Amino acid sequence: MTWTPVLSVFTALLVLRVVADTWLDTLNRRFAHAHAAAMPEGVRDVMDEATYRRAVDYTLAKNSFGQWQGWYEAAWLFMWLGLGLLPPLYNFFAGQFGPSLWGRAAVLCALGLVMALPDLPWGWWAQFRLEARFGFNKSTLKLWIMDLCKGAAVGLVLGYPLLCLVLWFVAWQPKWWWLWAWAALLIFQLVMLALAPRLILPLFNKLSPMPEGELRERLLELAHRTGFRCAAIDVMDGSKRSTHSNAFFTGFGRFRRIVFYDTLLAQLSPRELEAVLAHEIGHYRRGHVPKMFLLSAVTSLAALGLLAWLAGQSWFLTGFRFPADAGMAAALLLFALLMGLVTFWSQPLSNAWSRRHEYEADAFARAALGEAAPLVTALRKLHEKNLSNLTPHPAYSFFHYSHPTLIEREAALRAPLATAAA
Repeated sequence: MTWTPVLSVFTALLVLRVVADTWLDTLNRRFAHAHAAAMPEGVRDVMDEATYRRAVDYTLAKNSFGQWQGWYEAAWLFMWLGLGLLPPLYNFFAGQFGPSLWGRAAVLCALGLVMALPDLPWGWWAQFRLEARFGFNKSTLKLWIMDLCKGAAVGLVLGYPLLCLVLWFVAWQPKWWWLWAWAALLIFQLVMLALAPRLILPLFNKLSPMPEGELRERLLELAHRTGFRCAAIDVMDGSKRSTHSNAFFTGFGRFRRIVFYDTLLAQLSPRELEAVLAHEIGHYRRGHVPKMFLLSAVTSLAALGLLAWLAGQSWFLTGFRFPADAGMAAALLLFALLMGLVTFWSQPLSNAWSRRHEYEADAFARAALGEAAPLVTALRKLHEKNLSNLTPHPAYSFFHYSHPTLIEREAALRAPLATAAA
């Protein structure tokens, strides 16, 4: 089996990612150990010492699990690409489904399912061992398997036609297919924003209208006062899988819906729920959704342009032991597997932008409610109930956290208005 220069570059990028991830995980684990004996100043009001020690244990358990999982996934990626397992498997499915456009798309779907199988034990362990150990898991094995089957079915129903369309663009417009594919992808994303809350989300969770009463009226009044129009306020039965809690809005325009986990309603007071809703509305009023959509559009355009260029380079396919005429389907598969090695290094930039959005949404919530206290207490309860890491290593949080730490958010919320606005 011939070792190529392309494989040398791939191996170097893979090793660099593993080393960086391991270094960050080690820093975070040591930082957690260093703060395990005594609660640092600034977090003593968030949780009691017993809960804090459980939070440290949870952080260390997730850290260890994530590190082993990362090594495992890197090993599998090296086996698929470095040791040449992928080309024979690709050829096998290509022989089964044929050379047609529909057949090539089916090959990609089949490979996606097969390559997901080695990750199943890790998903099971995370749900039924790690999460259960700390009292978070409420799912059953039957429900877990049903979720996997539904997720695979939804992926096939949506992904297969989209892959067929992309491959058709390639045949129709060999030079500019990537622009047509980009436009189709943007339209697909917009359609899914509108339809997913009605068609896909209910496949996994039950959404019920929030019961009539004071809480619903208070939330609707807040939405009206802050200029946020929505179709409904729903409650999602998140408690059937986990005790973790969340709130979000989904859809756009008249399809926009506010969704609260039932666990969140049980954990927070009405005033704190108003603060959480005000934070979510802040994302909308500050234009974070269209900004993120624009960023996604720009990056997807760049990615498709790069894919189009790589697919035209014979060394890209032959470097991973594919025939030079393997075609766009093989190039698309390789690109999807390799993209994570590059986007890993852009995480700090995207997360820094996300953290800025969180600060802006927090500031909006404080202004909407006229005080910071409800959001501060809501955040403290959420961190306590979810056993969040209150003392992440700065390098780790800078690289991986899409949200500021609790201490950072509280400092910004308590800052004078002029300082916070600046």
